[in-house]
Amino acid sequence: MLIIIGSVIVMASTIGGFMIAGGNPVVLLHVSEFVVILGVALGVLIIASPGHIMKEIVHKTLVVLQGAEPSKADYEDMLKLLYEIFMVGRCNGLIALEEHVMSPDKSSIFQCYGNCTADTERMQFLINGLKPIIDGKIKPDQLEELMFGELEARSEEKDHPVHLLQWVGDSLPGIGIVTAVLGIINTMSAIADGPEVVGERVAAALTGTRQGIFVAYGFVNPLANRMKLNNGSEMKVLNCILAAVVAFAKGLAPLTAVEIARRTLDSSVQPDGEKLEETLKSLPSPK
Repeated sequence: MLIIIGSVIVMASTIGGFMIAGGNPVVLLHVSEFVVILGVALGVLIIASPGHIMKEIVHKTLVVLQGAEPSKADYEDMLKLLYEIFMVGRCNGLIALEEHVMSPDKSSIFQCYGNCTADTERMQFLINGLKPIIDGKIKPDQLEELMFGELEARSEEKDHPVHLLQWVGDSLPGIGIVTAVLGIINTMSAIADGPEVVGERVAAALTGTRQGIFVAYGFVNPLANRMKLNNGSEMKVLNCILAAVVAFAKGLAPLTAVEIARRTLDSSVQPDGEKLEETLKSLPSPK
């Protein structure tokens, strides 16, 4: 919803200000300019992007438009899931975690938190962190390094669509200039048609420059920035998982491990510590 509101404000303020100054908004609508600018922008994006990143750009754009991002309830459910998993390992031994970690789709614990398990990336990161604990093949310090390395790799991968979209946004003013030059060339070929035709074509050429700058700074770059913020929110979830799993692997109590993870969260989505503790203590004990 906020994305739509912001877009409406951008459009309304631009066209409204133009009309207040006495301009006719119809003169801004030159289909040929849009075809050149948007077509070239799409073309350079296709040239610069591997296929899988193109898919990610489309996916992340849809996520931004839908306004989907982790909520405080999502973080709380993740902390509850971690606590229940840790309690099983603490009370029944680490080997008891194997049935949950190896077959999460059949796990009685994982299935209680559908909004957590629905995100395959979070689940994969959590399971990748728990498996070495069950196997006992690496030390807690080594586990932290392993998970941190995976976290960095995922962060870099998530930023590829953002960088490419920002690059296209930064290129759009230049593409607008190219469009304007094409318009001037078209104008020079119509000088014999009279001042009215020339004036109309000069206006169309100038519109090309305006459209490139407008689309870049009014939509594409803000969209890329919103994607970057969404990526940060997704990485916070993974960092929360990392902090909890590493703390548990070091021998801390489940409640303490979850509290450490809670404190890594931003204040806007961080559950209240006392309320969360009460909620965790009220959960059924593992059998």
